[in-house]
Amino acid sequence: MSLTLSAVYEEVPESEGGGYVAYTEELPGAISEGETLEEARENLRDAIELLLQANRELASKSHRGKKVAREKITVPVS
Repeated sequence: MSLTLSAVYEEVPESEGGGYVAYTEELPGAISEGETLEEARENLRDAIELLLQANRELASKSHRGKKVAREKITVPVS
């Protein structure tokens, strides 16, 4: 499965330590950083994967013993 999100990379001034802060517009909580832009990209990918995995585990625990329906949903965005 593939998911496309809008990643934002903000350069941190050298006076504040330098590097980049990275986050997604669509997925709150997916935030990371890196000394270089490439490191920030890699770290953001990891953060997204970990956040989605944690959300799935939490949802799975909250559904135990309940009858639920699960399906794929596609939402058009611009």
